[in-house]
Parts: sequence; C-alpha cells; structure tokens
Amino acid sequence: MGDVDYLKEPLDRIMEMLKAIEERRERLIKGTRDVVMLCSKAIVNIHASDLNTAGEQIVRAANMMDELKHVAEEYPNLQAYLVGAEAELVEARALYSIVREHRVPIIDGLSMTSMKAYLLGLLDCIGELKRQVYDRVREGKGSDALRLFSMMEALYAMLLPFSAYDNIVQGVKRKVDVARILIEDVRAMLTEEVRRSSMLEVMQRMEMMVEKEKSIGVGREEKEESNKEKRMEEGDE
Repeated sequence: MGDVDYLKEPLDRIMEMLKAIEERRERLIKGTRDVVMLCSKAIVNIHASDLNTAGEQIVRAANMMDELKHVAEEYPNLQAYLVGAEAELVEARALYSIVREHRVPIIDGLSMTSMKAYLLGLLDCIGELKRQVYDRVREGKGSDALRLFSMMEALYAMLLPFSAYDNIVQGVKRKVDVARILIEDVRAMLTEEVRRSSMLEVMQRMEMMVEKEKSIGVGREEKEESNKEKRMEEGDE
C-alpha cells in the first residue's frame, strides 16, 4: 500500500474509538429519553397528589441517570447529551421536595448533578409551581397558594443574577425571562382573587345586614299586630 502503511494501526485505533463513542452516544440518546419520560410522569403524579408513585419514579430516573453518567464519563464531548435529562430530573426532584417538605434541594444533595442542569432545572420548576398555585386557589386553599407563590418569588430572586452568565450556561437568561413572566401572571391572578374574595366578603356582610334588618322589621310588624289585637280585645271588653 505504499509508504503510508504505518498509518494503518493508529487509524484503526481512531476508528475503534469513534465506533465506541457512537455506540455510547446512541445509548445516551435512548437513556436520556427514558429519564425525561419518567420525570415527566413523576411531575404529573405530583400535581395529582400521588407523591408515593412520583417518588418511586424519581428514584428510578436518578438511578438511570447515574448509569448514563458512567457511560459518558470517559468522553467529555458526550456530557452535553446529559444536560437536558439531568435538568428534567432536577425539576422533578425540586418540585417533589417543595410540595412534600417545603424546601428546595441543594446541589450537594443531588449526586453528581452538573451546575448547568441544576440552574436550568430550578428555573423550569418555577413553571410547575405556577400550576401548583392555581390548583391551590381552585381548591380554596389560599394560604397554601400564597406560600407557594412566595417560594416562586424567592427562587426567582436567587436565580436572577445568573442570567448574566448566559455565555457560560447557555439558555439560562431565556429561562429567567420566562420565569419573570410566569411570576407576573401568578401575581396578577392572586391580586384579582384577593379583590374578588374581598368583594364577596363585603357582599356577604351586606346580605347578613339586610337579612338582619328584615328579621327586625318582621319582628316589629308582628309586635305591632299583636298590640293592635290586644287593644281591640280590650275595647270589646
């Protein structure tokens, strides 16, 4: 084959390495899809108040994620395939912890979670908290709705400064902007709900006053009628 026969051995090594990378990439694509699906189901179950099932699904997704990280650990270029699924797992874990324990999990408590996935997952969780607030309002649990909205605002305030690092954590600024819009929507809804509740209270008080006045008037008429009958009886005597 000429003077380049010496290239065959190193090129064969490169070919084997690329085949190994491609095989791992395919495993990551399928595995991360499964993780995202499990996390999505867990979030649905959290909103349905089925926390036991959601917790089991989150544990399964976390175990799958750990396996995928081992698949990608030797090849830095494959790490990017993990971020989306890992952020979804952070979102599900955060929502589960907030609903069940009223606290946001810290990154140290989420094994081997990347900085980017943690930030993006928490920002996505703000959108799920919006649904939780609406559900609580619909159920007539005003105090729970306000507590969750307070959590939304606090989380947003803590994450807002990271929008300046969008060149390092791609996508964080857009998610911060989306979170701001969500919070404004919820604030407007809660404000309207408070006004409506206040108006209902005023109307209920007015109705009670009207009913009270009616009962007083009926009592007065009955008393006058009784006195009239009494006078008539006395006159007949």
